[in-house]
Amino acid sequence: MDILALRTSITGDVLGPDDDGYLEGATVSHGPGSPLVVIRPADAADVATAIGFARDHALELSVRGGGHDSLGRSTNDGGVVIDMRSLADIEVAAADDRGALVTIGGGAIWGDVAAALEPHGLAISSGDTKSVGVGGLSLGGGVGWFVRHWGLAIDSLVSVEIVLADGRIVTASETEHPDLFWAIRGGGGNFGAVTRFTFRAHPLPNGVVAGAIDLAADADLAAAFTVWREAMRVAPEQLTANYLGLPSFGEGMPATSQITFVWAGDDLEAATTAITPLLAMPGVTGHTIERKRYADVLMDPQHEGAEEPVEAPGEQPDSEQAGPPAMRMIDDNGFAATFDDALIAELVDVRRELGETILMVRILGGAYSRVDPDATAWGFRDTEAWLVSVAFVPDAMYDEAAPRARAAWSRLHPWLKGMYGNFSSLDNPVTTMYPPTTLARLRSIKTAYDPANLFHRTHNIAPA
Repeated sequence: MDILALRTSITGDVLGPDDDGYLEGATVSHGPGSPLVVIRPADAADVATAIGFARDHALELSVRGGGHDSLGRSTNDGGVVIDMRSLADIEVAAADDRGALVTIGGGAIWGDVAAALEPHGLAISSGDTKSVGVGGLSLGGGVGWFVRHWGLAIDSLVSVEIVLADGRIVTASETEHPDLFWAIRGGGGNFGAVTRFTFRAHPLPNGVVAGAIDLAADADLAAAFTVWREAMRVAPEQLTANYLGLPSFGEGMPATSQITFVWAGDDLEAATTAITPLLAMPGVTGHTIERKRYADVLMDPQHEGAEEPVEAPGEQPDSEQAGPPAMRMIDDNGFAATFDDALIAELVDVRRELGETILMVRILGGAYSRVDPDATAWGFRDTEAWLVSVAFVPDAMYDEAAPRARAAWSRLHPWLKGMYGNFSSLDNPVTTMYPPTTLARLRSIKTAYDPANLFHRTHNIAPA
């Protein structure tokens, strides 16, 4: 293959196995790949050239954003990896009372976005972790700390610049390629490589109020969840609160059980009033509440890995890593229409059966639930809670442990529907991720924009 010709037609970097930066671009949290070439584009035209090279030579094509990828789909062996990290500019238009339009490169990470928006008194609802890529999180939906106040990340998305399988560079919005715009808001990277996102950022002039409520290890979790649920049903939408239960991760990292929360704004008195009912949960051992920069609320798994193991199941990729991680992840998640007493009792019992696992529960509602379920490819708006379980086991134990864990989680299926693909390491869960009518529409749009399924290294939506 004419790699030399490729180098002359790419403004950015074309990296082979002997080049500096190749391993960094070929590595994700799952481990390193061994692609034929890593292309680090300088612009959308470079992305189109890279896509054309992969298409014309029948090579596997992966698009790498932040690198948080427990399946290794953002890299490959013997193919082309488009490493988007150079496309990370963040441009803020003039702000007004409604916020401002912000254009973000497809290779940016959310921590940099939060830091860039802060001087303008703005924020976008993102994920929970600084190093997660804007691209992957946004295309998958984007559940974050302002989900009750501003909805998902995709609910603030105005348009994208996207490079299609045939090399066209198009804008997708409500008025241009609206079918494609509908599909990319929740349909993942199945339809092209997004080089620029334009969001409407929201006013957040003085940061947030954030904190945690600690629960004793032997607390009555079912009773605590009941108090929490009732409080959140009447709480202002500025309050988002999650349960996070972590097992011990070794010396100096004991097991924890706590409600973490963020109030969208700096009104400490209002935030304190909102969380006070949560302090009545049985087993509370203490709490913190303080004003913070939003960027400081986002976790950095490089330094606080045990505090945010779910959105970013592996550490940021390590280019010195010699092979796949020794530990493997067993995860399940689903949406509950109602976080009722029967579900709570069963969840606590399942958690007990699963043993040393991570449990996260996020109460939804508010702005998230007001979006028409047909407005985007994210279909599960009529849900009160989202439940996530994650366990890490040695690779040698995975085949034995995974069926047991999934069988235990299946006890919750009568209450659950759907699945958030950004939190799933299953090989191909799309029939669970989308309602049938949504999936059928996605497959039709896939046929129109990528009939050969070039963009298949995702939770793949096959053409109709």
